[in-house]
Amino acid sequence: MISKRRAISVGSVAAVIMFAAGCGGGTNAAGNVNSVQPVGDGKAIGKGGDSAYGAGGYGSDAAAGSGSGYGSESGGSAAEKAGAAGKLAVRAIASVGSVVTDSAGATLYRFDKDTPEPPKSSCDGDCATVWPPVPADDATASEGIEASLLGEVTRTDGSRQLTLAGWPVYRYAKDTKPGEAKGEGVGGTWHALAPDGKKAIDAKGGAEGGTTGDAAKPGTGGEGGAGDAKPGAAAELAVATNEKLGRILVDGKGNTLYRFDKDSAWPMKIGCLGACLDTWKPAPVVDKTKVAGIPQEWIGSVKRPDGSMQLTIDCWPVYTFTGDTAPGQTNGHGKQNLWFAVNDAGKKVAVK
Repeated sequence: MISKRRAISVGSVAAVIMFAAGCGGGTNAAGNVNSVQPVGDGKAIGKGGDSAYGAGGYGSDAAAGSGSGYGSESGGSAAEKAGAAGKLAVRAIASVGSVVTDSAGATLYRFDKDTPEPPKSSCDGDCATVWPPVPADDATASEGIEASLLGEVTRTDGSRQLTLAGWPVYRYAKDTKPGEAKGEGVGGTWHALAPDGKKAIDAKGGAEGGTTGDAAKPGTGGEGGAGDAKPGAAAELAVATNEKLGRILVDGKGNTLYRFDKDSAWPMKIGCLGACLDTWKPAPVVDKTKVAGIPQEWIGSVKRPDGSMQLTIDCWPVYTFTGDTAPGQTNGHGKQNLWFAVNDAGKKVAVK
C-alpha cells in the first residue's frame, strides 16, 4: 500500500495537491477501497483499424461518405448488406461472446440510443448508411433464439425493421466477413446482440465470472481479467475501439477520456485550472463495479484544489473535451501536443 503524500505548491501554472484515495490507501467517492500501483512503462496495446467513429459516433467517416455505406472493402454491395436477414443463428465470437447473426453470418447489433419499449429507432440518415437497418421481412429464428422475441418497428421512412426483444436490429458497414464483430463498442453505444436481445458482451462477462472485454492485459498478473463490471450493469468506464487510435477509454456516455501532460502522477499534481476548465472537464469518479475492459486497481480519484473529486487512471487525472460533440469523437487528441487519449493499458496514445 502506498502511503498518502503531501506536496507543496509550485507556482501558478500547476497546483500540487495531496495524494487522494486514487493513488494511496482509502476509499473513493463510490465507496471502493483503492490500492493503485503504477502500471509501468508497458507499450500500448492498441488494435488500430478494427472499427471506427465518425459524426454522431455512428461509424467511420470514410464509410459514411462512400456512397455504399461499406467503404471500399469487399463483402457485398450495400443492397446486399441491407437485405433480408433470413434464418437467424447464434455464433460464438471469442472477443464478444454468443452473438446473433443473419443467415450469411453477419453479426447483428443494437443501439443504446434506441428504445425497446416501445420499439423505436434513433438511427437515420448517415447513421443508417453506416448501420443498415435489418428488414423485418423473411426473418426467422433458429435454435437458441426464441421466436417470440422477434418483432418489427416502422421506421420514419415507412420501412419495417426487425426487432429482437424490442430492440431494432442493424448490421455494421465494416463487417465484411462472416463472424466479424468490428462494430462492438463503437462510440460506446453500439453492441452485438445476444440471443435474448441483451448485449452479448454483458452475457460473456457473466459466463466468465464478471470479466468483460478482452483477456487480462500485461501487468495485471492475469487476475481479475480486464475489468470486473457486473453483468448487465451500465458501464461508467469502458474500452472502445477507434480506427485511428486503437483501443481507448471512454466514459459511460461514450465520450473519449484524455490526460494532460502538465498534470503528473508521481507526485500527483493538477495543471488544468482556471480557463483551462472551460474546455477540459474533469471526469467524475466512477463506481469500480461498473468498469469494463480494464482492471479495477487502475481506477482511483484525486481531490482537486476546489475540493471536487476527479477520476484517475493509473494515477493520472482524466478529462473530457468540450470539442467532442458526439460519443466516440477524438477531437482533443494531440491538442497543443499536451492532451492525449488514454489506451486500455492506462497509457497516453501517441500522436500518429
